Amino acid sequence: MTVEIRYVGPGDEDFFLRVAPDVFDHPVERRQLTHYLATPGHHLMVAIAEGEVVGQVAAVVHRHPDGRPTELYIDEVAVAPARQRQGIARRLLDAMLAFGKELGCQEAWVGTEPDNVPAKYLYEPRSAPAEAFAMYVLRL
Repeated sequence: MTVEIRYVGPGDEDFFLRVAPDVFDHPVERRQLTHYLATPGHHLMVAIAEGEVVGQVAAVVHRHPDGRPTELYIDEVAVAPARQRQGIARRLLDAMLAFGKELGCQEAWVGTEPDNVPAKYLYEPRSAPAEAFAMYVLRL
């Protein structure tokens, strides 16, 4: 079965009429999707099989005012459980990293839970040693 990796942008909302379970943390809401796809610096690639979104990688370009390199922040990589271990996450990540390079990003970064073994296998071959950091969620 063929799995297409595709960049989606404004006007591509109909690709999300069929989304496999667990590709996103919550159901895709058309209004939010439209806003996301139209927001400069926000980027989304999907994996599509038989007309259904079976994977996705979301990223944001992060530019610094102080001369640090432009970064591609990989917000999320997800593949439907029924489609895992088929190389889809690797293909999605590789496509997004290549796209980030085209956008002028000099590096990319991503975080994951320390016990997320599949994510570690995906990221470690492309990375310097993992860095420890603490994350705080600040209420607004």
